Amino acid sequence: MKKTPAPNEPSTNEPRLYRVVAARIEDLIRAENIRAGERLPAERELAAKLGVSRTSLREALIALELSGKVEVRGGSGVYVSEQVAPQADVPTAGPGPFEVLAARRLIEVEMAAMAARHASDSAIDAILVAVEQMEQHHEDRSGNESADRNFHLAIARATGNSAMVGVIEYLWSQRGSLWHKLKEHFQTEELRQQTLIDHRAIFAAIASHDVAGARTAMRAHLDRVTRTFSRG
Repeated sequence: MKKTPAPNEPSTNEPRLYRVVAARIEDLIRAENIRAGERLPAERELAAKLGVSRTSLREALIALELSGKVEVRGGSGVYVSEQVAPQADVPTAGPGPFEVLAARRLIEVEMAAMAARHASDSAIDAILVAVEQMEQHHEDRSGNESADRNFHLAIARATGNSAMVGVIEYLWSQRGSLWHKLKEHFQTEELRQQTLIDHRAIFAAIASHDVAGARTAMRAHLDRVTRTFSRG
């Protein structure tokens, strides 16, 4: 007898969009006989051929790269892998990076506004410590990532709503292999510097209890990260 999922239980049979798009890219490679070492069409052309968004396409290409089926060469394009070893399946890695960013834009913008409204002096101090940690660990990828997480968690705690902390912890846990590979390709020194500026602006608005300013600063930060990772 087929099990019917509970109302809040996600379907295990519904594949992630990036896996669907990845399979369509593989079909296109076979149909157009694109051989190992040859370049795929440019992202804009490929997205038009497949009828998908650039962001969905980019997630799919990163997934194919993680499985060893394509090679993404910065400034050159995407090539069919020349590796001889058997290739792995496209990984199931949770939500795609742009799904996570979209959720964060919905949640963290209002979270910043709540923090500006409710933050105590000690909560504001904790946010400042996280900002300073990011600046201190600017050249240390692992330390910088940890400080970035602490910054967003400190804002969640500053709302006074413990459920918000759990939400941010969950969203952060969804930054899996697809996210880190995407960041590896598109993270730049300019982005790292701008992230520090953004975090300072968010902190300043929360510290001064500027609700509208905190909302605007967080939205600008997350929108900029999304633009950076989706440009090409």
